[in-house]
Amino acid sequence: SEDVLSKDAGECAICLEELQQGDTIARLPCLCIYHKGQVFLGMHIKFQKVVCIDEWFEVNRSCPEHPSD
Repeated sequence: SEDVLSKDAGECAICLEELQQGDTIARLPCLCIYHKGQVFLGMHIKFQKVVCIDEWFEVNRSCPEHPSD
């Protein structure tokens, strides 16, 4: 399901960028969270579209951290 993160939550396991309060996220049934359809300011890239879980699901339909679930 899609949600907005209410507090900082560490690192996205797909892109390795920080999951920060206010980010749009996808929460999987296993409760893992990943970026979903947001724009952020990177160090060397002014604007980058981050849709981590959407891109992951184009190739694999399981959680990156729980592939056997």
